[in-house]
Amino acid sequence: MQDDAIAEGMDGQAKAAAQASGLAEILAPHLSVVFCGLNPALTAQRDGHNFSNRSNRFWRVLHLAGFTPRLLRAEEEREMLQYGLGLTSAVSRPTKSASEITKRDYITAAPILEEKIGRLAPANLAFLGKAAYAAISLRPQIEWGMQPDGFAGASVWVLPNPSGLNRAFDLARLTEHYREMKLAIGQVSAPSE
Repeated sequence: MQDDAIAEGMDGQAKAAAQASGLAEILAPHLSVVFCGLNPALTAQRDGHNFSNRSNRFWRVLHLAGFTPRLLRAEEEREMLQYGLGLTSAVSRPTKSASEITKRDYITAAPILEEKIGRLAPANLAFLGKAAYAAISLRPQIEWGMQPDGFAGASVWVLPNPSGLNRAFDLARLTEHYREMKLAIGQVSAPSE
C-alpha cells in the first residue's frame, strides 16, 4: 500500500502504526504540506482510502481552497503528491469518532509522528482539529491558523477538522481557514525528485 521508497525509509514503529490502520499514508520527502488527521475513521479503514466517507469534506475543501486544481476523490489520494501535499494521522487507531481518542493516545503517538516529520522534512504540518496538537504541545488553548512553535522542523498550522461530524464549521468557513493557509504559504510546489 505504500511506495517502496517510503516504506524503506520508515522505522519499525512507523511501519507498524501505518499497517495497524490498514490505510496508506500519502508521504514523500520535502512536501509543501502534510495534512495530519486526528486518526482514521472506521469507514476509511473499511474502504482502504483516507477521508472516504461522503460526509467528510476534506477533498472538497482542498480543492475549494486552491490546494488542488480539481476535486480529488478518496481513491485518487496518491495524486496529492503531485501537488506537494501529503497525508498522515496523529494516531493510527481507527475509530467511529475522533472523540474516542484520548490525550494519552496523542502523547503516546507523538514520537512516531515527530520521527516521521523530521525525516521527511515537509515545510508545513497542518493538524486537522485542535485535539492532537493541543495534547502534543501540552498547550490547552490553541487558536486556529499558524502556530508560534514548529514541530520536527516544520511550521505548524491548526485547521478545523473537515469531518461531517464537525457541525461548528460549514463548508464556507472550513474553506476560509484552509485558504488562509494556502495564501500564507504561497503556491504549493511538486515534491523534488
